Parts: sequence; structure tokens; C-alpha cells
Amino acid sequence: MVVNSKAKGNNAVRISAGEWRSRSLKFPDVEGLRPTPDRVRQTAFNWLGQDMHGLNCLDLFAGTGVMGFEALSRGAKQAVLIEKSRSAYQALLDNQQQLKATQAKILNADALQFLSQTLEKFDVVFLDPPYQQGWISKVLPVLKNVLAENALVYVEAEFAIEETADWQVLKQGRAGNVFYHLIKAAI
Repeated sequence: MVVNSKAKGNNAVRISAGEWRSRSLKFPDVEGLRPTPDRVRQTAFNWLGQDMHGLNCLDLFAGTGVMGFEALSRGAKQAVLIEKSRSAYQALLDNQQQLKATQAKILNADALQFLSQTLEKFDVVFLDPPYQQGWISKVLPVLKNVLAENALVYVEAEFAIEETADWQVLKQGRAGNVFYHLIKAAI
């Protein structure tokens, strides 16, 4: 994670690969917003595959948008970025314009409301909600409704996710107090 804090609210994180490699995404100070560290992001895309061509991606708690924009930079067909914070949403729009990321669809919306209303199906979902608010247990039961066949879900949490009857844990790691996982809906 390359985060610069020259002044309050003046933060940035860099895209690590693909068409927009080394381009900087600016983001505001928002409570609970934590950019995915570079090392963790590299691991996630090693797990998912470096080439995202043709995939439809969902960045459900987009925050900085680095996961969604990184997927687009690596060739994803589309990335839908959902962010409830108004200031983070505005930064996402600014970054979209800066990158000319026409294949990004950015919505200022509640994650659960979006999941209950969308008809889209996603090949890859990035799930990195604010910690200590119970989002993982709220989102996973309804997330299955928007997954394409063989979809993969990348999850960051403050705890290790256990395999259940509904979810298979394919890979997992830990960096400091961040637990990261690649999971798939059980068949």
C-alpha cells in the first residue's frame, strides 16, 4: 500500500499492474476506509489470475476503489463499485474520470440494498467491508444470488473465515491484523 498523507484528506494508493499500472487513486479520510495493502492485493490477483479479461467484477464496499480499478486495469469487462460514503463515492467518480474508466459503473448505494435489487451476475466479487460491524455475516447469505457460475469471492476481514456448508475457503492468508481469503459458494 502506498499511502501519502501530505495533508489531512490527501491520500493516494497506486494501481500495481495492467493498463493503469502506477497510476494513483486519490481518496478522502473516511472512517473505516482501509486501502488493501500492495502485498495483499498482489496475492489476491495471483489467486484470481493476473488476466481478468472478460470478467464481470463487483467491488461491494469500494472505499478507495483500488480492487475494482485494479481488475479493470488487468482487463475486466466491467467493474461495479458500490460505496455508501458520499465523499468516497465522489472520489471514485473523480478517479474514474481521471483514468477514463468507462467500463466502471459507480453507485452511491447501500451494499445490502444493491444486492437485493440487482439482476447482474458477477464472476469476481471483492468484499472488504468496514470492520466490527458484522457485515460479513449480513452479506454472505445474500451474495450467492448475484454470483455467476464458478464465481470467486475475495474477502478481507478482521477474523479468519471458516468453511461452512454454504462457502468453501480456497485460500487464505494474514497480514498484520488483516485476514484475507478466496472463497467460493459450495455446490
